[in-house]
Amino acid sequence: MSLRRVLRMGDPQLLQVSEPVRNLDSPELLELLADMRETMAALSGAGLAAPQIGVPWRIVIFGTGVPNPRYPEAEIVPATVLINPQLQPLGEQMQQDWEGCLSVPGMRGLVPRYQQLHYRGVDEQGRAIDRRVSGFHARVVQHEVDHLDGILYPMRMTDMSQFGFNEELFPGQGLEDE
Repeated sequence: MSLRRVLRMGDPQLLQVSEPVRNLDSPELLELLADMRETMAALSGAGLAAPQIGVPWRIVIFGTGVPNPRYPEAEIVPATVLINPQLQPLGEQMQQDWEGCLSVPGMRGLVPRYQQLHYRGVDEQGRAIDRRVSGFHARVVQHEVDHLDGILYPMRMTDMSQFGFNEELFPGQGLEDE
């Protein structure tokens, strides 16, 4: 296991569409997942996509467990490895909320996302994952899966006046160091 460097907005690798994972039995996959977990935990992330650490595979991990210091008010999201995800919005209802990203450090933006979502994929053992979720859980999944298609959250924003540095948008709330 090792901490991986998270690519930052501007790196062209973040704009590429990722390839499906074809071999769940590879030692490279297990090593990647261990590194992703360690990296996400070290940075207090709510999720991490393989492209964010330079691996163009359709893999995301997410979960908040105990309250996350980057999202202290957010609901708990179960720790999940999601390989080759497929998303389907449930309805047309959208909600705007603040998002941050390990690839856009120190900043937040107000992003519209579907409020309810059905997602499918497999975990690292090839077991099917099939969930219907809403709220913060749905937001995290949409955010992470966007990375697999070369989309960063500022590209989803509709009002760039709602994008800025944490210490300017949320003074005194302890988000300055992320």
